[in-house]
Amino acid sequence: MTTSPTPRPTAQPLSLPARPGLTGGRRIGVLLSHGFTGSPGSMRAWGEFLNGLGYAVEVPRLPGHGTTWREMNTTGWADWYGEVTRAYATLAGETDVVVAGGLSMGGALVLRLAEDHPEIAGVIVVNPAVATKRRDTRLLPVLKHLIPAMPGISSDIKKPGVVEDAYPRTPLKAAHSMMRAWPRVVADLPNITAPLLYFRSTVDHVVDELSEPLILDRVKSSDVTVVRLEDSYHVATVDNDAETIFERSAEFIARVTV
Repeated sequence: MTTSPTPRPTAQPLSLPARPGLTGGRRIGVLLSHGFTGSPGSMRAWGEFLNGLGYAVEVPRLPGHGTTWREMNTTGWADWYGEVTRAYATLAGETDVVVAGGLSMGGALVLRLAEDHPEIAGVIVVNPAVATKRRDTRLLPVLKHLIPAMPGISSDIKKPGVVEDAYPRTPLKAAHSMMRAWPRVVADLPNITAPLLYFRSTVDHVVDELSEPLILDRVKSSDVTVVRLEDSYHVATVDNDAETIFERSAEFIARVTV
């Protein structure tokens, strides 16, 4: 029997209780999901900021993340979405209302969550990925059996000295699993009617421009806000525009949970 590698200290999940005295007596929860090959470290400062305003926060560590890319290759979309769903169930059981947010693949995961749970009060996505223009991804069904990984896509950050806690390699079986899940997420986007806050970096070297129109044209939300991040790359939650994300998301949460 093999055991899973021990997660790095920086990759530990974040779970912070609500402080209803700061939110008018209501217990409001926020679920935040990190992205592909990343870890809760990319969401920690955001979660701690929101908890400082009184919101309960759950930042789960997605299976296979925060340990080794080889372990991640033994996991897939069903595992990651299962963990997000588990975290949501925990949060929903402890609060009156929940808002869900995610970065990159985490954005796709919370979009799927909102498709399945229309009771979610609001959705926040940062550079979400549900599609790609890269033609080499068509080779993944075969390539994943030939080589286990390729050079990574982590630390696309403009701010000097900031490094993302993520894998230096992209595990191909895991990548293929993610991309196979995208069409269903896109097909079910009309199920989303909750308010949507969409953050998008004007320069992103990881997620191309294909995902944004797919999402914005298909959701049925009547309340959609798009915020351009002019001074950050892909991992914007730890980049120069992090404060903008924190403050605008706090305003959004306060508004949609009244």
